[in-house]
Amino acid sequence: MDSLIYLYGLIPTEELSKQQIPSNKGFDGKGHIYTLPIGKTTAVVCDLDAEQYSEESIQEQINNDMEWLQEKAFHHHETVMMLSKMYTVVPLKFCTLFKNQASLENAVHTKEAHLIDTFSSIHGNEEWNLKIYCDDQLLKEQVSESNPAIEAKREEISQLSKGKQFFEKKKLDKLIESELEEEKNRISENIHGHLSEIALKGNVKKTWSNDVTGRKDEMTWNSVYLIPEADVENFLEQIQQYEKNMKGMGWQFEATGPWPAYHFSNFS
Repeated sequence: MDSLIYLYGLIPTEELSKQQIPSNKGFDGKGHIYTLPIGKTTAVVCDLDAEQYSEESIQEQINNDMEWLQEKAFHHHETVMMLSKMYTVVPLKFCTLFKNQASLENAVHTKEAHLIDTFSSIHGNEEWNLKIYCDDQLLKEQVSESNPAIEAKREEISQLSKGKQFFEKKKLDKLIESELEEEKNRISENIHGHLSEIALKGNVKKTWSNDVTGRKDEMTWNSVYLIPEADVENFLEQIQQYEKNMKGMGWQFEATGPWPAYHFSNFS
């Protein structure tokens, strides 16, 4: 029976000699996860039946079976999280498959120098995510009351006739919305710049809509950071201070981690 290789992550072979991975069921719930040393890199994998887990069948399950998708995605996430707590790990995306062991070995050998550099860059560091939320209505009131451009526009409108005021007030509403977005970006960028000074690396991600977050307040900022373990406490304290100082102005902060270094490593 032909087998595919499901790849969870890659770890330095030398780290595996210090502690072995626990015995865990594989992706299909039948076989077990095992390690495959490939020179200085070791792959954490499991075998899958090639017919049952073909690219077409997996895509069909993803598209049509939400329960299956949630179960398998959770299995992958939990396995990679377990590895990240034990080793320096380059985590792989959900459902990373190779046709056979030889194709995986070839891919690892081809990327060997890159992998060694990546292991070095993420070793002893943690990935943390920060999402910043804002009560737009509350901030809009503050911007409307204190922004010089808006104050000047109001003064200009007050000098006009009643008829002209109606149309100019429409323009004022648009100006307030524009200034609101600029204020949100300015504040978020300043916070990101400050936190990036603590981190080794900081990347900005796409924000999520309210439909995804399930929240009433808007996600204003979404970023990830690679932080030395020794600096994580300071990083979180800075966020807590922002939360304390800005909560009354409609801002909220959500820091989560540590996560596997998905955003600061790759193996494609």
